[in-house]
Amino acid sequence: MELIIDRWLHVLAGITWIGLLYYFNFVQAVGLPKAKADGSAPGITKHIAPLALLWFRWAALVTWLTGAYYLERAGIGLGNAFLLQGTAAPIGIGAWLGTIMFLNVWGIIWPNQKKVLGMVQADDAQKAKAARIAFLASRTNTMLSIPMLFFMITGSAAHGLPNIF
Repeated sequence: MELIIDRWLHVLAGITWIGLLYYFNFVQAVGLPKAKADGSAPGITKHIAPLALLWFRWAALVTWLTGAYYLERAGIGLGNAFLLQGTAAPIGIGAWLGTIMFLNVWGIIWPNQKKVLGMVQADDAQKAKAARIAFLASRTNTMLSIPMLFFMITGSAAHGLPNIF
């Protein structure tokens, strides 16, 4: 039962994380220039973006932690997964991709978004550079999410792990 609850939390947090990632890349990135043109962007950047980024980064953390816990409790082992050993290789590839994505969120996207949103003092040139860096890291995560999801599902199936779907 413990594994099923942990996996459910992992999937729920992952849906939240990847859903917000897709929102940022496919909705907000397209809509924000239009909102700037009609003067409604400040509402998005002041109220929506900070809240969405809060959920985004904490969902990334919860997803990573529950995934690591799951690998250990399911008998796969975090070390086996990260070393791509034996049958742990497919889920390990997914774990590596998820880890890179998690580090992008906390180490690149969030620090740069704080500059863009004015949470950290930055001049216009620094904000423009930060926006570009955050954009590229976010697009990288979007591309990594596709194989990551594939390998996570494939790896779970290969181990006959409990299915919550």
